[in-house]
Amino acid sequence: MPDKPSPAASAPARTAYLVLGMHRSGTSALANLLALAGASLPREVMPADTHNARGYFEPWRIAVFNDRRLAAAGTSWDDPFAGLAPGPADEAEWLDEARRLFRSEFGRKRRPLLKDPRVSVLAGLWRQVLAAEGLAVRVLIPVRHPLAVAGSLASRDRFPPRKSVMLWCAYMLAAEGASRDLPRAFVDYDALLDDWRPQVAGAEAQLGEPLPNLTPAAGRRIDAFLSAELRRNESGGDLAALGEAGEMAAGVLNWLRAAARGETPDPAALTRAAGWLAGQKALYGDLVSPVSADRAVARTALADAEGRAAWLERNLKETQAIMEGLVPLNEDLRRRIRSLETRLAASQAAVREAAGRLEALVATGE
Repeated sequence: MPDKPSPAASAPARTAYLVLGMHRSGTSALANLLALAGASLPREVMPADTHNARGYFEPWRIAVFNDRRLAAAGTSWDDPFAGLAPGPADEAEWLDEARRLFRSEFGRKRRPLLKDPRVSVLAGLWRQVLAAEGLAVRVLIPVRHPLAVAGSLASRDRFPPRKSVMLWCAYMLAAEGASRDLPRAFVDYDALLDDWRPQVAGAEAQLGEPLPNLTPAAGRRIDAFLSAELRRNESGGDLAALGEAGEMAAGVLNWLRAAARGETPDPAALTRAAGWLAGQKALYGDLVSPVSADRAVARTALADAEGRAAWLERNLKETQAIMEGLVPLNEDLRRRIRSLETRLAASQAAVREAAGRLEALVATGE
């Protein structure tokens, strides 16, 4: 393995770290590792939940935006053909909104960290945003067995294995295709949990530069964060049992694992899988994509409401903590607390309403 190169003196002042890959494939763990090693998380991160108790480390407002943008193209995050959907006619307006969101979340941070799996299938849009902001880009892509991802999605979303494996193929092909001309690193997720240090060293070699602030103290924090608890779904099972979908996934997985080892594998397996996916879209896209898009509208409303409620709750707690140290209580703080309490109650009501709409959609099978 080559020595870590020193950053070039002519390198841009700002560098974005972009984590691409499939949902439930280790993107959250890799994102927090990068944050602990010196990259900057967004201002408003998605709150943890029962499906990811340690956090998602992604901007919930950008995730909601991405859901809306996918819906505008007649697709959704769980549509295997999302990455093949043509952009909407008003793409320039979406690009403007994306730039405003990015600036709101990251300001002028030197090393912004953008992680949302949906960016994998919207990479064309987000690469334009990063370029317009004058950012160099470094891409990291976790590699996890598709059947482990399928197990996680079955638990969270009740997806059948064939759908999850098709989604995994679609996202990993999109992530690979969108990053070919960029410095990038593929990281084996299971190996990362077993011993993250050699995996990070390999990633730094692939990127051509060290992570920005991987100090001994940061290493200890990473040790505390990464554990076997993050490996909740093992990769047992036989991909061949899933027919063509499993066969295509096996070829993509072998390519990705070889890339994670620092090899230069033959791209024929990727080309074959991409052609197969395009063929499936031609056959079934008009049946699959509209249904996925309809359900996504309800899910997006719920995600937006949950994110707003969590953000307001954090602000309320911070304000109350400040309040406890002020005697007598400042009237401006009283007004702020009353306002936050009112907005939090409204957001919690919106969560309940959005959850009810989604539950009704699922129950009716629409």
